[in-house]
Parts: sequence; structure tokens; C-alpha cells
Amino acid sequence: MSEETNKTDIIIVGGGPAGLAAAVTIARAGYKPIVIERGTFAGSKNVFGGAIYTDATKEIFPDFEQTAPLERKNIEHKFAILGENDSTVISYRNNPKDAVSYSVIRAKFDRWMAEEAEKAGAVIVEETVVKELLIDDEKVVGIRTELEDYYANIVIIADGVNSLLSKQIGFREDIKPKDVALSVKEVIKLDKNIINDRFLINDDEGCIYELFGGSMLAKLGLGFIYTNKDSISIGLGITLDELDGTGIKPYELLDKIKSHPTLAPLIKDGETIEYSAHLIPEGGYKKLPKLSGSGVMVVGDAAMLVNNMHWEGTNLAMLSGKIAGETAIFALSQNDFSKETLSKYDKELKKSFIMKDLYTYRNLMDVMHDKKSVFMDFYFKKINTFFEMFTSVNGIPKRKLYRTFIKDFIKERGLCGLFSDGWSVLKLIWSILVK
Repeated sequence: MSEETNKTDIIIVGGGPAGLAAAVTIARAGYKPIVIERGTFAGSKNVFGGAIYTDATKEIFPDFEQTAPLERKNIEHKFAILGENDSTVISYRNNPKDAVSYSVIRAKFDRWMAEEAEKAGAVIVEETVVKELLIDDEKVVGIRTELEDYYANIVIIADGVNSLLSKQIGFREDIKPKDVALSVKEVIKLDKNIINDRFLINDDEGCIYELFGGSMLAKLGLGFIYTNKDSISIGLGITLDELDGTGIKPYELLDKIKSHPTLAPLIKDGETIEYSAHLIPEGGYKKLPKLSGSGVMVVGDAAMLVNNMHWEGTNLAMLSGKIAGETAIFALSQNDFSKETLSKYDKELKKSFIMKDLYTYRNLMDVMHDKKSVFMDFYFKKINTFFEMFTSVNGIPKRKLYRTFIKDFIKERGLCGLFSDGWSVLKLIWSILVK
């Protein structure tokens, strides 16, 4: 088939939130984007914790709260610092009317997004693998699948964290193990009423746990729990360099988290109905790839758009897809698909909170890699030790307990170590708030 008879305006590679948000945006403008998805349906291979954020989702689907397959409205957020057998849990509970996120099942939610894209006029092509991009005179002009070549004025790359297509055109190098995390998750079936009782929530209300320490003490890793209608999602993410050469299996870390005395009662007698794993880009602002070029834009995880400080990924994917879609519409209106025109995508991203937030936390991962054995172990343990001491009633005068705690704290870490830690924190805060 010739190029002229096999050409379309826009091809989007990847049927996740980023690709589908781009497709919906473009289709609503009267164009007919084609989404190429390697799975049996959009969402079949997509995994996350997970929650979607209300504001970001409303920008693309204003009535999603009435039409999307949502699980629970998250009204409480807990932060649990886990020791070997103890824990300190801090909780924030907001007004249910002001909830900022919903728990969802990606297989359901992404399929719904795909259906909305099709209603708007997009074409979803499933079970098709894109092998490479077609290049002509340094311009991306289409894709090569297992069956044939397809041509387009613009290709939007939304193929996930590994993004072989971005690497093919030199937009990024191979990701280093320290810049990507492996997340493993189990979905555990429980009766709705049991979930309500254990998490102290009502029907359709949800609770999120962020888990620190436990089996991940001294490692760059965090865990999570999300409540669904009749199941619990529990998992963790850990950078690949923490696993390299250690013999540690991620599921072993997850099993240990599940058995922690603080968490085990929450999932007791539940039935594991799903196990999944996926990669998460963790490099942050300093590891962002090139985002646009002649005939091409990169969105979502393929663009490394993840704010690991605030657990934001899906919302950034959706909004980057929307911005790429708007840029594509502009380029089509101008009949100009040059890198200069498509750089509008970069400029709009830079003006958005996405890039501003990623820049704010640009030094976070450097500090965490440098100080992980201290911040992710020593201080976590000391927080639990403090609350163990503070809540004890053992006949020892409180002033003596406080003095002993402070003396041991300084002795174990040392004045030089404490100064070094404090200086690292101050520099990080300065870069966040001022520089």
C-alpha cells in the first residue's frame, strides 16, 4: 500500500492515560487520531497504585464523576512509618465534598477512556505492536508495525517508561537503574463492609496509606495501600539499583510489608485476586528526555513525567497528553509539523504546574540517593523510638527519658553526621522554596 493511501493526520502509540487524553483532545477538534495499543484492550497492560486526581481528570472529562468507573472517593490520607514491628501513623482526613482523588482499577478506567475517545471520533487499533518509527530527512513520518507501515503528519509517543521509540530517535538514553523503580502490587478481595470497618470509612469513601520503612528500611522504596469498592490494592516501589545483585525479590519485600503488625489486620482473610508489576520513572527533572521534534512529541511515562514526591504520575500523563493534543491541533491548523511548531508543546508544559513542580523537586533524588541509609533508616527508627518513649508510663521521670533519648540520638549519629544531614535538608529546602 502506498504512503498516500496509508496516511493519516495523527498516530498515537500507546493506549494509556497520556495517549488517550491526547486522542480525546484531538478528536473533539474534528480530527481522527489513530491510537495503536499493543494490549488486547486499552488498560489491559497498564498498572498503577492507584488513584486519579479530580482536577486533572475534569480538564479532559468534565463529567467523569458521573460516568467513569470509579471505586471510592479518597477522604483520608495516612502516612505510616514502619519499624520492624512498630509504627507511627499520621493521618489527614478531609471533608468528603472536597476529596481530590478517586481510587480506580486501571483496566476498567482506561477502557472507559478508550470508549470516550472512540465516541469523540478516535480510532483504537488493539493488539498491534509498533516496532519502530519511520524517519525521512530527520522527520518522523510514521510507524512500522508487525504488519505494515503507516504514515502520519504527527506521531505522539506514549509507549511507557521504557519508550523504545524515544530511544530510537535519540531523545533519551537507556535509563539507569537508580532512575527507575519497580513497583509490585497485589489486589486483595475483601467484603465492602469489612473494608469500611477496618479503615473507618463509609460506602464509596476511600483511604490511602503511604508506607515508609518496614521491609524497605535503608532502601529507596515506598509502599502504598488503596481501598477499592470490594478489594484492597497493596504494593511497593523500589529503585532497581536496590535490587541489582542483592538477590532480593520484590515480592519478598511485599510479603514482609503485608505481614507487618500494623498492616496485617487490614488485609486479614482477604483473597489475592491479582498480582502485577511495572516500572516507574524516578529520575525527575534532571532526567527528562527531549520532548518534541519534527513530526513527533513524547508524553506521559515515556517523557519521564512523574512527581515522586507527591505520587503524581497518571494526572501528569493525562495533562501532558492534553497539551500534546492541543499542540497537534495547532500544527494541523497551520499545516506545519516542524520541530519549531511542535516545540509549542515544550513551552506549554514549561508554563504548566507539571514542569514547575518537577523543577521544584529537581534535587530531591540526589539527596535521597546520597542519604538513604540515614533518612530511610536511622531517622525512621528514631521517630518510632521517640513515640515509644513518649507514650510510655514506666515510673521513670519524663525529663530523664527525654535526656536519654537526646543523648542516644546524638551519640548514634554523631555531631558531624547531624550537621551533614541538616545541611543537606537546608540546601534541599532552599532549592525548593527560593532558588
